[in-house]
Amino acid sequence: MKISYLLCVLLTISAISWSQESISLKECYDLINTNYPLTKQFGLLDSQNSLDAKAINKSRLPQFNLTAQATYQSEVIEVPIPNSNIKPLNKDQYRATLTVNQLIYAGGLIDAQEQLKEVQTLSQKKQVEVNLYQLKTQVNQLYFSILLMQEKHALLLARERQLKEKLSEVRSGVKNGVLLPSSDKILEVELLKIQQQFMEIDANKKTLMGSLSSLLDVDLKNTTSFETPLVLIENATTLLRPEIELFDLKKLELDNSEKLLSKTNSPKLSSFVTGGYGNPGLNMLDNSFQTFYIAGLQLNWNVFDWNKTKVEKQSLAINKDIIDNEKEIFDLNISMALDEQLNEITKINSLIAADENIIILRKDVLKMKDSQLNNGVITTSDYLTEFINLYEDENTLATHKIQLELAKANYNIIKGQ
Repeated sequence: MKISYLLCVLLTISAISWSQESISLKECYDLINTNYPLTKQFGLLDSQNSLDAKAINKSRLPQFNLTAQATYQSEVIEVPIPNSNIKPLNKDQYRATLTVNQLIYAGGLIDAQEQLKEVQTLSQKKQVEVNLYQLKTQVNQLYFSILLMQEKHALLLARERQLKEKLSEVRSGVKNGVLLPSSDKILEVELLKIQQQFMEIDANKKTLMGSLSSLLDVDLKNTTSFETPLVLIENATTLLRPEIELFDLKKLELDNSEKLLSKTNSPKLSSFVTGGYGNPGLNMLDNSFQTFYIAGLQLNWNVFDWNKTKVEKQSLAINKDIIDNEKEIFDLNISMALDEQLNEITKINSLIAADENIIILRKDVLKMKDSQLNNGVITTSDYLTEFINLYEDENTLATHKIQLELAKANYNIIKGQ
């Protein structure tokens, strides 16, 4: 039992260590959607929506209104009856009232406000999703640039190893008198240059990894291996970009705004109770402090608003046309970007085919130069020239292959796959 438990722990630790030692392009996409600071807005928008919904619902609860006033007036009502015992009102008067209003019917206004707020929140969250999605292009650039540094490092390592083997052969030739005494020095200089190139590649990779680490909010070490993705171009014709849903949500938001406008002028029925204490009270002939109350129903209906609602609906209709126009422009730009990316993919494929043919010829030439050097027919400099040419062509091929995968990845991002 203990052995099984220990084995599970070791496997878990091994899995964690492995996950830290390598990373894929898909994992980078996932990390953007979970770690980038912008993702915090999803929770903030949900909290805001919950608070706004509560505030809107408060309109259904009884509303309390307390008023108090003290006044002095220059003249008061008097009863024009001679010898009556009715005293005139005091010129200083006091009143305090508490009114409770309960909304009974609002023509669906509150429901319309809630629906509009819900759609607005969905639209805001979709905008955040759009902003996060656009970061994928930046991730692509950094990820494939790091891959290119990896490939260059591997090529340089192979070049160094091959050059060291040749240096050993040259030194043997110098020792045996087949080659000139200074022949090995030329190769030693080239090995020193290779060390400089290693430092340059490592520095560039460190800078790129630092940028990607900040973007993903993860600790990427120098030993972290970046997996080379096999990117497949999706043939689906439908765009799956989040911007498409954002356009739809914006139009839905305008639809709900239009519904809310329609409800604004609906009749509103409410009940009310007013209790008070003052001098005078409701009985204007009783010149003393009294308690009183009034209860009843109240109907409010704005039957004519000078076509204000109609004009506002026309403005909303124009906003819908603007959104349709923005979507049309977006589709056009996406179509142009996809065509441009496909042309780039075709071009790079042609370059790769040419690179491979060049490398085959370069290898044949280098093989011939190698034989000539061993026989003392050519100098080390002649051999080194062809050796460097082959390396540069292999480096160009590796660059084009990485550029091809980057172009494919960007194509899929543009299309929303």
